[in-house]
Amino acid sequence: MSLDSPLAAGSGPEVPPSSTVQAAPPGVIALSLAFAKMSLAGFGGVLPFARRAIVDEHRWMTADEFNETFALCHFLPGPNIVNLSFVFGARFRGFIGGLAAFAGLVGPPMILVSVLAVLYMHYGEIPALRRALSGISGAAIGLLVATVFRMLMPLLKRRDLSALLLMVAVFVAIGPARLPLQMVLLVAAPVSLAIVFLKRRVLP
Repeated sequence: MSLDSPLAAGSGPEVPPSSTVQAAPPGVIALSLAFAKMSLAGFGGVLPFARRAIVDEHRWMTADEFNETFALCHFLPGPNIVNLSFVFGARFRGFIGGLAAFAGLVGPPMILVSVLAVLYMHYGEIPALRRALSGISGAAIGLLVATVFRMLMPLLKRRDLSALLLMVAVFVAIGPARLPLQMVLLVAAPVSLAIVFLKRRVLP
């Protein structure tokens, strides 16, 4: 046995970094509880909390897998995070898993918001409350920007120039150019698929 081998050095088999180690698939109850926790913690939007729970805390997906799944949900009609809950649950536990994740996501906030709506109807004009809500909106924007940056990191690490150029083009088209979202998606989706197809043909 060579002295350069891991066993000879006494180090044992190489263990991948914790960020790349995926945990066992969650069960139906775990899915429901996890998404309920995300929804109740998700002040200003659930996406930052969903990514942290799925990728960093539970390691049910890698960063790339989360980006790909969220991209699919972004192209579907309806709220992105609701689509993500069902697609994510169905991926691991089929239709029942999708329903469990969906119920966990929308159930607790629906009850909470119904109670808050009644309270807001009676006390919504209080100046202190309105100032507090304005402060919360700033924190929500900060959470969203931080999540976008973390989702961008896998592309930067891979140095995927075509994906970065496509991302910038879509941002410019929807943002400064103010083109209709549907038109941009109808162009961007086929272009992204064509890029992947050409990459696999040229670099199998």
